[in-house]
Amino acid sequence: MSSEGKQVARWAALVAGSAAVGAGIGLLFAPQPGTETRREIARYAKKAQLQATRLSRAVQSGVKEAMDRTKRPMVEAA
Repeated sequence: MSSEGKQVARWAALVAGSAAVGAGIGLLFAPQPGTETRREIARYAKKAQLQATRLSRAVQSGVKEAMDRTKRPMVEAA
């Protein structure tokens, strides 16, 4: 392995190690028990899913409307 490859591997190990240490510290200093945290994460995920669904429907509606508007002049011109 080249020296550049070794340096990249060292940086990757440093980042992974730092992430593990940070996660451990976060768990130690968490303000609430794990069950409450999981419940909040589930609520947040459900809200995000609903918002994504609404946004998707709005985008679909807008695209369909735009396509209908562009098709209309072609049909009328023919």
